[in-house]
Amino acid sequence: MHLANKAALVTGGGTGIGRATCLALAERGVAVAVNYSRSQDEAEETVQMISKRGGQAMAIQADVSQDAQVREMSASVVQRFGTIDLLVNNASITRHIPFDDLDAATEEVWDELFDVNVKGMYFCARAVAPFMKKNQQGAIVNLGSIAGQTGLGSSLPYAVSKAAVHGLTKSLARALAPDIRVNCVVPGAVSTRWWTGREEQMKKLAPNLLLQRISTPEDIAAFICAALEQEAMTGQMITVDSGQTL
Repeated sequence: MHLANKAALVTGGGTGIGRATCLALAERGVAVAVNYSRSQDEAEETVQMISKRGGQAMAIQADVSQDAQVREMSASVVQRFGTIDLLVNNASITRHIPFDDLDAATEEVWDELFDVNVKGMYFCARAVAPFMKKNQQGAIVNLGSIAGQTGLGSSLPYAVSKAAVHGLTKSLARALAPDIRVNCVVPGAVSTRWWTGREEQMKKLAPNLLLQRISTPEDIAAFICAALEQEAMTGQMITVDSGQTL
């Protein structure tokens, strides 16, 4: 799929991988809706960055865990851009909890992470699917994590939620074929604000990776764009982790 002149919705688009993806899509001629939940200033800054480069973008608030807000957001994007051709399900949250502290993984934590990380991606895919089907083409990329493959990560509920995202990707690929492709980009460690307060740990990790570098948000964004473009691929988990899990 040629991305130029398409319209995209990127959830959690104000920071990190989301921002890098918005900028990468805009560089390819895509009109970008930059979704945010709380990071309004960052989302609006992302829009300004795109506008200064001659691109087209809008910031739009919605909590992806709330279906009604997601549907309203999608309608607003279509009103502005005419349709939605591309969806990047990037919005995710976590809690840092030691794996052996099972009591700390409360019902509240489980619900919070699954509401955003899993149900939120489903709600967004469901909301945009009718517009993509109308155009008889569309592409969705979900952001997974190697935590969903290894069972490790910032917390046990987070790792399980990302494993669920990988399963969701396969099921959506079946449900939305043949018009809509659904794939999952699976990053390893990425130098984003999720490492805030643990920068030394990140620096110690880098030399132990096969490529001896931590991925940047731009690395992941470039591959997200490639996955959106690839017309012969659906239901796939593609790991981008500098060899971390090899």
